[in-house]
Amino acid sequence: MQSTTFRADAVLFDMDGTLTDSIAAVEAAWGAVAIDLGLDPETVIAATHGKRAIDNLAFYRPEIKAHEMDAAVEAFEQSILDFADSYQKRAVRRRSSGESSAGFSAHAGSDSGESTPALSDTAASSRSGSLSTSTSTSSTTTTDSTTGARRPSFATRLSDMLASAISEDSVLPVFDESTDEKRADADIEAAWETEADAVDRSIRILPGVKNMIGCIPDGRYAVATSGAKTYAYGAMTRVGITPPPVTITADDKRLKAGKPAPDPFLLAASCLGFDAKRCVVFEDSPSGIRAGVASGATVIAVCTSHERSKVENCGAHFVVEDMRKVRCVTEGEGAAMRLVFTVEH
Repeated sequence: MQSTTFRADAVLFDMDGTLTDSIAAVEAAWGAVAIDLGLDPETVIAATHGKRAIDNLAFYRPEIKAHEMDAAVEAFEQSILDFADSYQKRAVRRRSSGESSAGFSAHAGSDSGESTPALSDTAASSRSGSLSTSTSTSSTTTTDSTTGARRPSFATRLSDMLASAISEDSVLPVFDESTDEKRADADIEAAWETEADAVDRSIRILPGVKNMIGCIPDGRYAVATSGAKTYAYGAMTRVGITPPPVTITADDKRLKAGKPAPDPFLLAASCLGFDAKRCVVFEDSPSGIRAGVASGATVIAVCTSHERSKVENCGAHFVVEDMRKVRCVTEGEGAAMRLVFTVEH
């Protein structure tokens, strides 16, 4: 293990996978919509991670008109927050109704392999309306901020469920479309709701983040995320992070392009009043790392959502397990203040 010390003027943070872990909620919402569209969840999740919802929508849902896009993105990103909140909300309902806590905990904690089934066309349009960013189950992982354990993958559970749903010798029934399809849609919706409540997909703050933010003076850091405002502000406030005055979200009309283009980081640096070349970028995704490198910043990649092998060849100047491997102190005062970073790598 070696350490490197360098100086910078400001810090530009990515959000999801860097400051917060909402991967489980994003993955569940994205996977459900992918299945509803008849697509493979793992493939779609891998393709969308670290990119703006508007860019993903333009590719996967071209029928959404330009004037409908903002509302579509907002609706889906709210559904991500709903996934994140559903477990705790059910716990509150359980306590209020006197439901057995032992029975609930056993069901919620077992994660037996059941997962969210596909939504019907009607359910998908009412519940989602758009697509958003997420992370691949084949190339990404999620870290519990307290134990370091990896959280379960929605798409993996979904694939297992689909593979075992119909046995080789089963006979498919003949449905009366006027009644049976409606009943099937209702059953799917009910199962989807049950699974959403049963698995804890709460948004969590990642290791080292609270300490790092606490070391950086106000006005010297910003957030530049591929999430839109609803999702970004909702995720940060849920883990006790106050969104800084300079928070660049995917729906910022000043952006001409999202990651892997450098535009979000360049805009964030400009709004802080610093040259991006004198900034540090913290990122977790390959597309975000490439965006940071393209901006000219010093990039620290954290392996909080991807295996090291997936990010170490993306151009980052440093690759670390998480922010606990990075220390920051200040030297000087006022406009002459510098941030001094020491990275263990």
